[in-house]
Amino acid sequence: MTAENQKKYNEKLKRMKDALALKTPDRVPIDITGGTFMITRTGHTVAESNYDETLGIAVEAAKKFMLDFEPDVISGLGLTYAGEGRGHEMQGGKTYFIAGMKNVPIDDNSMAQFVEFPTLLDDEFDEFKEDFTRWGIKKCMPRVSTLLEPFADLEAELNHRGILNIVDSLSTPKMRETIKKIWEVADFYKEYRPKFAKANAELAELGFPNFNGGRAAVPFDKYSDDYRGMVLAFVDIFEDEEFVLDFCNKFHKQQQAKLSALNPDGRLDGKFVSMMLHKGSDDMMGRNLYYKFYWDYLSEIIETVRKRNMITYLFCEGEYTNKLDILASVPPLSCYMAFDKVDIKKAKETVGKVCCIGGGFPSPLLIYATPDKIEEELKRFLDIAMKDGGYIFRLSAGINGAKEENVERMFKVLHDYGKY
Repeated sequence: MTAENQKKYNEKLKRMKDALALKTPDRVPIDITGGTFMITRTGHTVAESNYDETLGIAVEAAKKFMLDFEPDVISGLGLTYAGEGRGHEMQGGKTYFIAGMKNVPIDDNSMAQFVEFPTLLDDEFDEFKEDFTRWGIKKCMPRVSTLLEPFADLEAELNHRGILNIVDSLSTPKMRETIKKIWEVADFYKEYRPKFAKANAELAELGFPNFNGGRAAVPFDKYSDDYRGMVLAFVDIFEDEEFVLDFCNKFHKQQQAKLSALNPDGRLDGKFVSMMLHKGSDDMMGRNLYYKFYWDYLSEIIETVRKRNMITYLFCEGEYTNKLDILASVPPLSCYMAFDKVDIKKAKETVGKVCCIGGGFPSPLLIYATPDKIEEELKRFLDIAMKDGGYIFRLSAGINGAKEENVERMFKVLHDYGKY
């Protein structure tokens, strides 16, 4: 990193750290990454970037976005799927579509889309609980990947006399072909991952902090997202509460063990363990259900991350105004809470007293409003949100599909009007 970029990095890092510590920085920090917007504004499609295995399209787009707009965090290539198209397609995924994939119902500039459906069926609860590995191999894996469909016929009964039944099961024509394709996927990523790491390292040299330190999930979100889907997950908490809580407790114990092992050498001090809160919003759960199926686990995760000298970054999806008092019970300075929909004034008066908050400004305005309207609404919003520090500007979602002139005006207001 050049001396000039190091100076810029230090200024941006201090700005973010001041806000995270509930101090007043020189300017409101800007936590905005480029998403699909940074690709499309260069004249390329997201599909082209996804299938560009040189990663050149995405790297140049990220550089241009960061240098043009000067946010306070890096726009790395995480979750862009840059150059990953062929490898992603080889996996035969049925639940996750990216732009450029054949025969999927999204266009060439779409962000990645998750397709939710139950992988755990109503009559499989006993098998799921008693023999998760067998269920996962023979039921779940074939349902989420066309590549792994032959595993539905895998027989793996062990005995002390030998392994011929397993050998035979793994050696059918379908399984031989599947195993060869699995190796091809592995070979793709063995080549891809170093290129991806090198590209992100190149972007980091531009002088933008990277706060990524890991990920975690609330157990009920894991249950809903991966196994039952939203509708059935909420049916289950009324019809089979014990089963849901048993899963949540087991997953929670496993995840807590992993989180407790984070940051052994201190290199991740102050970094974020990111959590996308999918099912805990006001319109998803009432307070009683929230305490039982959501908050008790989430609060323990936050405490574990705090003990590792890291910060839990919560993106609170949906409306959260009616749960602000619960969120405000976290240990001081343990979290950075970014909101999708919230009464920002109430958030400042509650959660904002104990930890840094962010988000809350509606992303759709960047698509449908005019630059003058963006400026008017953003100034009104900042008057509340940035007062006395402890706020990082983040949108309610990303900037995918935004108008260039609106993004330009937004950053101008943030850089000028956002000064303290």
